[in-house]
Amino acid sequence: MVIQTASIGDVILATPVIEKLHNFYPEAKIDFLLKKGYEGLFKSHPFLHRVILWDKSQKKSKELSSLIKIVRSGKYDAVINLQRFASSGLVTVFSGAKTTIGFNKNPLSVFFTKRVKHKIGKGKNNPHETERNLKLVEHLTDESYLPVKLYPSKSDFAKVSQFKTKKFITVSPGSLWFTKQFPEEKWIAFLGSLDMDLTVYFLGSANEKDLCSRIREESDIISRSLNLAGKLTLLQSAALMKDAVMNYMNDSAPMHLASAINAPTTAIYCSTVPEFGFGPLAENSNIVQALNPPDCKPCGLHGFKKCPQQHFDCAFNIEIKQLMETL
Repeated sequence: MVIQTASIGDVILATPVIEKLHNFYPEAKIDFLLKKGYEGLFKSHPFLHRVILWDKSQKKSKELSSLIKIVRSGKYDAVINLQRFASSGLVTVFSGAKTTIGFNKNPLSVFFTKRVKHKIGKGKNNPHETERNLKLVEHLTDESYLPVKLYPSKSDFAKVSQFKTKKFITVSPGSLWFTKQFPEEKWIAFLGSLDMDLTVYFLGSANEKDLCSRIREESDIISRSLNLAGKLTLLQSAALMKDAVMNYMNDSAPMHLASAINAPTTAIYCSTVPEFGFGPLAENSNIVQALNPPDCKPCGLHGFKKCPQQHFDCAFNIEIKQLMETL
């Protein structure tokens, strides 16, 4: 069993572990424990036996107790925990598995049979998170690298085929963190500069529908754009991204979706930096950030609800021509 119960992006970055385990143990049954709501990522996944859901909206102690019972009943040979929080550590420790593997940052890793160092920094030679994750199974497999990968179905591609009759880009303007989010007025300026023959599709969750609507209306591209936020599943969004001229997004989940389908990517970094190890992995990947960043960048690993310095120069110093150049 593989455990990763964090955000969508973290779950996608766990997929090389699935690929690697399947390559070396093709007859093994591989289960994945993740947060409820993200199971759509693995619909009809060819290498997963079962997806186990952690409903974090329920009472934590009761849900945790139930999960441990479910995991113990699985009689796993190995539990590989990519999550670094104590709750997942408890599931790992009490799993009953002979082999338990995780990062040393997990508070309960002292009880694992194998611990692996996890280090995040902002140096140039920092490993990508996928490389850190693969270190967990290196002793069970080898040192080779495998990319992130998701498997949209034929029906996913059929669903979005209607949107692929014209040359198009996708724009995913949302983020859970304000300081990771390219400002609305900057998106508006960029979209207003596009050639008239280019169609724009807005992607995101249902919570980002209004954000996409505002940008779409203010950009004056109503006649050649569609707001698809909340209307497509994660795998359908990935299927659409696959054939875009370019996909634009923040340092957020859509970037990892694009990586998992090897779709052209332009990732905009405001308060964070790609050196943390969570950058885009598609063959055609572009990173856009302020040419003259403020001294306070990066201000944190995940960002903040507002700019701590009240200026947000890491975002406003990004020039529109930088985005245009990646088309």
